[in-house]
Amino acid sequence: MTLSLSKPLNLAVIGAGAWGTALAIHLARAGHQVKLWTHSEQQAALLKLEGANNKYLPNISFPEGLSVSSELTESLKAVDGILVVVPSHVFRETLTRICGLMPNNRIVHFAWATKGFESDTALMLHQVVQQVLGDAQPMAALTGPTFADEVAKGLPTAMVSSSETEAEAKFWADAFHFAHFRMYTQQDIVGVEIGGAYKNIMAIATGLSDGLHLGANARAALVARGMAEMMRLGQALGGQPETFMGLAGLGDLVLTCTDDLSRNRRFGLRLAESNGTIDEVIASIGQVVEGVKAVKVVKQIADRHHLDLPIMEQVYKIVVGECSPKEAVSQLMARDGRSETE
Repeated sequence: MTLSLSKPLNLAVIGAGAWGTALAIHLARAGHQVKLWTHSEQQAALLKLEGANNKYLPNISFPEGLSVSSELTESLKAVDGILVVVPSHVFRETLTRICGLMPNNRIVHFAWATKGFESDTALMLHQVVQQVLGDAQPMAALTGPTFADEVAKGLPTAMVSSSETEAEAKFWADAFHFAHFRMYTQQDIVGVEIGGAYKNIMAIATGLSDGLHLGANARAALVARGMAEMMRLGQALGGQPETFMGLAGLGDLVLTCTDDLSRNRRFGLRLAESNGTIDEVIASIGQVVEGVKAVKVVKQIADRHHLDLPIMEQVYKIVVGECSPKEAVSQLMARDGRSETE
């Protein structure tokens, strides 16, 4: 399959974790010149030496066209677009650094593949972008049912590029649309962000359920009722119902809740199976567990909007130490019966 764009792009991928590296690898395979930035000089040196990110994506070599740097100024020089892939808790800080290094604070094309909320403010990430880069900045959220390992291996993948500006959504879709990777466009940026964040909470819930050996029936029920909760929250915040039936909603929810490549699901499994503390289990995962951060923000939002999100409530209680996984299950099962549509 040929490149969708008329010519290759110069792109900066900011963040060299598993996901950022996987996306950088794909973009370079698609024929673009890609600068992968890491905040760590030591990591940059290792990635250059090994020609791979063996910590997160072992034995997957960097393609031609992918370079690595820990110098942010150099990484941003003469780029056509910037893709930020850092954890949500450093998202604003990273944007602020980028903004200060761009001529006239202007970025031609900007997107992020981070999922979650800003913890301190309970803002969605597009709202953080608006605050830091301004309302006039074209922006896109890239999300969907994906695991970094499979993207890096070139396995079939579908995502969405969501932007209120159709041209911006299409720019990123065209940049990624290559070989076995298909990128769809849509305009409900609120909906895709809610889907991408909420599914991590539900993945913790299904991990807990499977860690307690509650069976496939319980897992299926959690996925279905988790979908209902996602839609309830999303519509309260302005998301469109059809978005949650697509890749960023149902697709990402099913993937993350049912496969052990999901770090949020693994967190739930290990928490249920061990006597470790929350911090100890997170440390054993070795990567950021976004669902732990997201559930605390969603709890604030749900309380503010008077939303009934029972699975989220129990995951929240577990994460903040108010109850054990077994107690959470008991509380869920003790709820009064009601119509499925409520």
